[in-house]
Amino acid sequence: MKLLVIGAGPAGLSAAIYASRAGIETLVLGCQPKVAGNYDIDNYFGFAETISGQELIERGLAQAKRFGSDIHCERVLSVAQQANGGFLAKTESREISVQAVIIATGVSRARPSIENLRDYEGRGVSYCVSCDGFFFRNKETIVIGEGNFAANQALELLQYTPLVAICTQGNRPTMNEDFQRRLGDAKIDVIDGRITRLLGDGFLTKARFADGSERTVWGLFVAMGEASSADFANALGLERNGEFIQVDHHQKTNVPGVFAAGDCTGGFLQIAVAVGEGAKAGNSAIKYIRELRKRSRTLDG
Repeated sequence: MKLLVIGAGPAGLSAAIYASRAGIETLVLGCQPKVAGNYDIDNYFGFAETISGQELIERGLAQAKRFGSDIHCERVLSVAQQANGGFLAKTESREISVQAVIIATGVSRARPSIENLRDYEGRGVSYCVSCDGFFFRNKETIVIGEGNFAANQALELLQYTPLVAICTQGNRPTMNEDFQRRLGDAKIDVIDGRITRLLGDGFLTKARFADGSERTVWGLFVAMGEASSADFANALGLERNGEFIQVDHHQKTNVPGVFAAGDCTGGFLQIAVAVGEGAKAGNSAIKYIRELRKRSRTLDG
């Protein structure tokens, strides 16, 4: 597999159309985006009549598939760069090696309602296991989240410490059966309580729950909902401007082979802009992969 597009909204589908039309093997992973709702769009170029968000996305999906894009409603849990310069993506059911990645996932990030969470960000609170897990070797850690994303982060933490638990913040656990089994095998407790306040003199040492109980915790990793653009940016070492991924005029990030488009890059958050940025990201990915191919042929020759 050559190119992975994360996100099946206007930016992701536009990138996939350009890449697959150019003969690049393209995989799109993402479920129904927010824009695919049952509401009207009447300012998109080329449509004299109002079109629904659902119909616009369906047309984009059909067009990308016509050019050969492989599209699945599948959630990406993590992306990491490999020693050979490529990338390894983990989903809920498989691992995929690719040469380039386009991030087009929007900007949503769920945060737990802990009153002083921000006070401990960078001082025990983290949003990236692959970035910060090393700092909590053999120490008590908690992953906050209720789904497969949280389960995957908790299992990754086992590389650094056996003292791992998950807290769902009072939400119903939604991990699939495979992740539930793996958590059980690893003896990772799933706590259904709700953390309300963090404690510690400058650095996190304890978490207080709604029932007044306290638990020792040195590392608190937030992984609520699904993996977002910020999670991928943290794991890959991408430069950001606040919550947005920093890109140049060609949608390139600071990491070769990683591109971003759409709302996750900030700016004017409109469908028309996302489609244009997706096209630019797709074109940049095409050039990047073709250059890799050319270098490989030169070395083989």
